[in-house]
Amino acid sequence: MTYVVTENCIMCKYTDCVEVCPVDCFYEGENTLVIHPDECIDCGVCEPECPADAIRPDTEPDMEKWVEFNRKYSEQWPVITRKKDPMPGYAEMDGKPGKLDAYFSEAPGEGD
Repeated sequence: MTYVVTENCIMCKYTDCVEVCPVDCFYEGENTLVIHPDECIDCGVCEPECPADAIRPDTEPDMEKWVEFNRKYSEQWPVITRKKDPMPGYAEMDGKPGKLDAYFSEAPGEGD
């Protein structure tokens, strides 16, 4: 099992999760985070830290696409280990459907 970041992180990008990760497996894009599924040790400490409920175990239904999404971008983006402010407008974007198609950016974030 591994944990992955799902669509609700897009345009919110809370980073509470990155500070509790014992193996630094979070990577930062311009407007979202991902977890490298091969680096995640399945400890689960990140999941309850996410205010947007965007971190899910890969054992839930239909998570295959998110595992591949997280793998792809974690190999392109810089690692992030420190908490930062969420994105401007995060409160309005939290829970909004269709963010992957409407707002996702492939551009890397700044990382640490």
